[in-house]
Amino acid sequence: MKRILMSLVVSAALVPAAALACDGDMKAEANIKKVTIAELAKDKQARVFDANDPSFRVKHGTIPGAVLLTSSSSYDVKELGTDKNASLVFYCANTMCSASEGAAKRAVEAGFTNVAVLPDGLTGWKKAGQKTAPVKPNS
Repeated sequence: MKRILMSLVVSAALVPAAALACDGDMKAEANIKKVTIAELAKDKQARVFDANDPSFRVKHGTIPGAVLLTSSSSYDVKELGTDKNASLVFYCANTMCSASEGAAKRAVEAGFTNVAVLPDGLTGWKKAGQKTAPVKPNS
């Protein structure tokens, strides 16, 4: 019983620090919209960014026309273009993958104002019958 109480006290003491540490993340996430596959398929203005790793792309392809980010977490923001108001949509593998959210957060922190993620990712895109483009190794 003493061990359980001690765990609760330690956990409670860490909550405020964790909440403060996440403050910036929460602000960035508030500026990130979610789009559906149907919405993205109709949107001809959005710039689409693939946050998957190269081996996943080679095996599963990409959304046609997507920009292949060099890294989901540390890409050069120059990869996004210069128009801070452009519609940017990031995707990764599926709803269990968080690479697209990390890439989108980086865009918001860089000052982009119209940022979204496609939560269903490439897996959902394919399941919905949308076309994909192949990727060659080392692309």
